[in-house]
Amino acid sequence: MAQVFSPVSNTIARVVMFCGVVGPIFTLIIGSAITRSPYNTNVGVPIAQPVPFSHEHHAIELGIDCRYCHTGVEKSGNPGMPSTQVCMSCHSQIWTDSPLIKPVRDSYRENKPLVWNRLNWVPRFVYFPHNIHIARGISCNNCHGPIQKMMITYKGKAFWMTFCLNCHRQPQKFLAPRKDVWQLYRDIQRFGYHLAVDGKPGLTPREYALAQGKYWENDGVDLAEGEALKRAYHIHTAQLTNCAICHH
Repeated sequence: MAQVFSPVSNTIARVVMFCGVVGPIFTLIIGSAITRSPYNTNVGVPIAQPVPFSHEHHAIELGIDCRYCHTGVEKSGNPGMPSTQVCMSCHSQIWTDSPLIKPVRDSYRENKPLVWNRLNWVPRFVYFPHNIHIARGISCNNCHGPIQKMMITYKGKAFWMTFCLNCHRQPQKFLAPRKDVWQLYRDIQRFGYHLAVDGKPGLTPREYALAQGKYWENDGVDLAEGEALKRAYHIHTAQLTNCAICHH
């Protein structure tokens, strides 16, 4: 009987079977890598604003308190963006002729608000109140990365659900005294980006990690303090891990 298939058919069959098994797995891995990359999340990608605002210059070099511009951060779910009037409270007296500030002057003269381009957002079905997190000592840098270093603001971190759940499942690893939220930036002004070592003043390990935009979990003394704050703040983990706490 004549041979129906040539010897190369066996090789072709093996390749097809291999691709059938490995192909879907490879596709999932590549797809996951793309969805988590800056191409999709925009992490680290600066976005143009009506005014080239530098957090490093205003917050660290000049020492302007974050709450001067983000007036709602301790009072409401929305931290608020600086209005034209807030900008002009300084720039009516300094840099009055700078071309960089012209959009602010035009906005003030024409009585039209500045329109800031949003960097960070969550889906509409997710509720994130800034004021509650600030009241529990959660640093801005935990979510926004090294915001005080940004000459042009960019998205510091991707808000994956696991990112939020890590904190809600073990809040004691992230809690801190309320004053520490703002003390971080004062200490950076005083000590720069230097750790306190050998009795020399500087940043605490927690402050240093947050200042660099790194992920930080309390341990040792900080963890003991976090446990105490969890009780003081009346935080119940079962409530935090209920879907309805964030999804309305």
